Amino acid sequence: MRVFLGCDHAGFELKEHLVAWLTANGYEPVDCGAFEYDAVDDYPPFVLRAAERTAAEPGSLGIVIGGSGNGEAIAANKVKGVRAALVWNDDTAVLAREHNDANVISLGSRQHDAATATGFVQLFLDTAYSKEQRHTRRIKMLSAFEHTGELPPLPREG
Repeated sequence: MRVFLGCDHAGFELKEHLVAWLTANGYEPVDCGAFEYDAVDDYPPFVLRAAERTAAEPGSLGIVIGGSGNGEAIAANKVKGVRAALVWNDDTAVLAREHNDANVISLGSRQHDAATATGFVQLFLDTAYSKEQRHTRRIKMLSAFEHTGELPPLPREG
């Protein structure tokens, strides 16, 4: 499986670790930058490229990394076809995939050590989407809004 990675300076060290870990575990990592540590770089150029490439290649997944992971999740979610989830524990890693069919995981490198973050990535990569009807219905609503800008109808009051 191809995995696209993007980060800023805060996520650089963790990204380098994850590229090596992914390679050692049979994945095909694609590094979308940052390509060197630069304490004043900005995350959008790297994160948006990783997100775009993930969305353009069905079956691939993405990893975006910053200090908190918040800005990176926001940026990745600006790309049509991306469902990026900020992950901070094992449950959010699993549920992002199982319930939301997330295709990008966002991590805060200043929030977790490398071993913990790697565990989140492993759970994310190993978890399949449940395909439960209720989750599929919700994802379809979000996709429709993303493409048309039209809000889904409100449920009828009983």
